[in-house]
Amino acid sequence: MKKNKLITSVIALVLGIGLTEVALGEEPPTAEQMWKIIQQQQKTIEELKAKLENTDQNVVATKEKVDANAEAVEEVKASDGSLLGENTTIGGYGELHYNNLDGEDAIVDLHRFVLFFGHEFTDDFRFASELEVEHAVSSSDDPGEVEIEQAFIEYDLNAENHLRAGLYLVPTGILNETHEPPTFYGVERNMVEKKIIPVTWREGGIGLNGDIVPGWKYDVMLSSGLGTSVNESYDIRSGHGEAAKAPGEDGAITARIRYTGIPGLELALSGQHQMDLTQGAEDISANLLEAHVDYLHNGFGLRALYASWWLDDGPAFTGPAAIGADRQDGFYIEPSYKFRVPRGEAGFFARYEQWNNMAGSQGGADSDQTVVGLNYWPIDDVVFKFDYQFQNEAAGDHDGLNLGVGYQF
Repeated sequence: MKKNKLITSVIALVLGIGLTEVALGEEPPTAEQMWKIIQQQQKTIEELKAKLENTDQNVVATKEKVDANAEAVEEVKASDGSLLGENTTIGGYGELHYNNLDGEDAIVDLHRFVLFFGHEFTDDFRFASELEVEHAVSSSDDPGEVEIEQAFIEYDLNAENHLRAGLYLVPTGILNETHEPPTFYGVERNMVEKKIIPVTWREGGIGLNGDIVPGWKYDVMLSSGLGTSVNESYDIRSGHGEAAKAPGEDGAITARIRYTGIPGLELALSGQHQMDLTQGAEDISANLLEAHVDYLHNGFGLRALYASWWLDDGPAFTGPAAIGADRQDGFYIEPSYKFRVPRGEAGFFARYEQWNNMAGSQGGADSDQTVVGLNYWPIDDVVFKFDYQFQNEAAGDHDGLNLGVGYQF
């Protein structure tokens, strides 16, 4: 309506100008001159109408673009206002440590900085990944590392069963899959899960996980295997390749069953078979057995874990049995009590750990460590930690103080 009124006004203006010119002329125009004037005016009117219609189309197009951009921004804005899509998530965790131990220099270390990126492709297809920097700086002259901790696809076969494929954490132990600083007591991770399992142990592979019946869960994983050797005394931790051109001659299979039918309780049993721990060098198979309990009720907590490796004997003078590495095991027990304080929560704990990577008949003494300390959570996702550790001679005799702060989001 507004456009029609504008066009009418323009036509009236043009006609008025033409008539004025005629009126002011000395002689009345002939019929031929009048026809030329009318034709010129008609041409001018058509040009003005075309310009007005083009302007109107541009305005409409601009408005459509503005509306489309506004809708796009709204679609990608996450609930917290960041420019992330509703189907893409970002998270992470990290921890800073201060260690002052006998026989070692006191250090301050940004032990870990981890970023999580996930994306929901559809309701049943998703991606998850973790990028980690250890010890703050990574270069040829620095102690740090940059590594991919996880990068996998998960597909829901149905509501109870899921398929995973990619690089992900081996389903065993308490800390291997859940090791964010606010989720465990103590500045450092326990030595049994570090030396025997070893946390954070990930492999490239494919597997299934889900519910058997209510309260019972399962995991199965076919993956790349460890790759250790006599030069490393068949040390388990030194053997995981982290999918960095890891040896692929012989793989491994891991299985776990968990009971979570009682609130606050997890009972788990896991096992793994390594086809050849040396990836073709010496044909040494190995088997891991791990069992644990994790219980929390009314602030009282208890964690206890046992893990043991059995390795083939191997060559007579250089194999695992010859140096005592055919058996590698350890256990720990950790009671705790968590309670409310004026601002947040606090928890006391004590942990006894014992481990031995040379527990065979020709092996050495057990290493043991006792850690006592306090965690303070001002909010659920931030923790401040204080503990003191006592080690025997086999463990290194490094008594001393540990302080830490950690977070997750």
